[in-house]
Formats: sequence, structure tokens, C-alpha cells
Amino acid sequence: MNGIGERLKLARVRAQLSQRDLAARAGVSAMAISKYENNAMMPSSEVLLKLSAVLDVRPEFLLRSAPRLVIEPVYRKHSKLRAKAQTAIQARIQDWLERYLLIESLCLEERSFEMPQGFPQEVQTLAQAEQAAAALREAWRLGSDPIDNLTELLEAKGIKVGLIAADDDFDACAFLYDGKAPVIAVNRNRPGDRQRFDLAHELGHIMLRATDRLDEEQAVHRFAGAFLVPAEAAYLELGRVRTRLDLLELAMLKKKYGMSMGAWIYRARDLGILNEHAASVLWRQLSARGWRRQEPNPLPPEEPGRMHRLVRRLLAEQVISEARAAELMGLSLGAYLKQRAGLYDAKPVAGLYR
Repeated sequence: MNGIGERLKLARVRAQLSQRDLAARAGVSAMAISKYENNAMMPSSEVLLKLSAVLDVRPEFLLRSAPRLVIEPVYRKHSKLRAKAQTAIQARIQDWLERYLLIESLCLEERSFEMPQGFPQEVQTLAQAEQAAAALREAWRLGSDPIDNLTELLEAKGIKVGLIAADDDFDACAFLYDGKAPVIAVNRNRPGDRQRFDLAHELGHIMLRATDRLDEEQAVHRFAGAFLVPAEAAYLELGRVRTRLDLLELAMLKKKYGMSMGAWIYRARDLGILNEHAASVLWRQLSARGWRRQEPNPLPPEEPGRMHRLVRRLLAEQVISEARAAELMGLSLGAYLKQRAGLYDAKPVAGLYR
């Protein structure tokens, strides 16, 4: 019964159920649930199946041994989220990360992260946050061109990226596990352009250390804009000084750089291309169209690919079965097979951000 208590509690918290709620739905006593979670008693096969059905997980999920993870600090707090919702999101993140680490261990390939020289950087001003973004692009040899796929870039650098199902009050968070390896979790339900900015924002939390003189959220916000669109690229696209910008112009730049129209307005203002009044006029235009909440033509979210590729490797080498692959991906076997079939039928998509 090693680990089943932790797995059961994780699944229950993720489902936002109390021990009493779970007991009532599974037809057992609340005392029994408590004993299962404390590893004082092992559920029978029949009860295990009932618990799995109520919690919407496979029995293998509850039987899988959980690695001991130390997850801290979470760099961005979410004051809008209820405590129960925060706990549920944390449980989903832990479940995903445990599966990811297990997949890596089966492949004997854990990709390590190397902090670039000079990072994390201490910054005292927004200008220094801008410079830090430029320095990171130089360290990673990115030049000033648009980043085609930010998720793939971060994964290639050893940062684990996960998409987590959540409501609108959650955007993203970053943390270290075991005190050394960075992880970024983003809301699966956000459009791709917002998601990319969230990824760059959380990257800023990893790469910057704001002093007491500077608000950290403002610093990482400036870092994110500068990392996605370097000053050199912004000047090239917009010019040095503008009195106004066209909304279609912003929509075209959104597609090219994968950054929202709203973020482009902030970027132009931060670089002095637009003054405060001109930026306010654009904000009013977006508000009048309802685009501050939801912009037209949202870009598709970026799907992290490494975890999927490692599972396919294990399948190709016949290390795991299709059922085991589904469990490792956090899917039912039916959903997994449908997803796999979709990959074979999918048509290639040319340059999303070009």
C-alpha cells in the first residue's frame, strides 16, 4: 500500500471533494477514507474501482508510487482565486509533474536546466529588467527575430512547461522543484498569444530578482514584453515615434510575434514610441470593441511536446503498453487513442507566427 494514501488525497483534493463527500459517493465511511489516506488501511479491489470512478481517475493512478517533490517557491500568487481552487490547481500541477518525472525516469533521460551566466539578475529599475531580457536573448543566441514556439524553446532549455485546466482567474505560475529545477504551469484555456506572454512573464520570475525599490510584477511584465519583442524589433516594426497606431497593424504584428494587441500597446508605450495619451486612445478603441477582454483572431495555444515524444519513444521501444501510455498522459484509454488517431489525420500547419 505504499503511496496510495498520497495518491488518493491528491485525487480527492484535485476533484475539490472533502473526505465526507468522497465517502458518500463511493459508499464507504469517512473513517475508511481517512484510514486509506493515512495508509492505515488498504481499500479492496471493489472499493478501489469505486473510488477511481468517483474521482475520474484510472485505478493505476491511485496505485502509482508518488515521488517526494519539494515545490517552492510559487512565484506568482493569485489573490482572486479561492483557497480551495488554488489547492485544486496545485494538486493538478503536482499530478502532471509527477507523471512527467516518471516518464523521464523510464526513458533514463532527465533534461537538466543550466542557469545562464549572470542570472538570476538583480534589477532595481524597469530599464534594467529590459536589459536583462536582452541579455538572456543574447545568452540563448536568439537574435531579435520572433520566437516561433516559446514553449518548445523553454523545454529545450530544460524548463518543464505544463498546461493545466483552470478557470479564468488563474493565468500561470512558476516554481522550483527539489530546489533547483524550474517549472512553469500555464492555463490551458487561454489563447495562444496570452499564454505566450504568461510564459515570458513567469520566465521573468525565474530570471530576475527585484529589489525592494521595484515592484516585482512590473519588472517581470517589462521583461516579458522585451523578451518577446526586443526594442530593436519594435523600432523596426513601428518606427521610433508614432502619434497613433492602426488596429489592423497591431493585429498583423500579433500574428508575426505571437504577442497580443494589448501587449503591443504597452510595449510601444514603454519604449516611448507612443506617449501616454496615444496609448490611452488605443485602449479606448479596444474597449469600445470589447477586445480588452477577448481579442479577435486568437492564436492557438502552444502544446508542450517533449512529454508526448518521450511517451512515444517508450511505446516504440515496447517498454510500456498503450494503456500505460494513456495513464502516464493523464488520459482515459479512449481519449488517448482518439488523440493519437488525430495526430495521424492532422494536416501540417505552416508557420503559425510568420
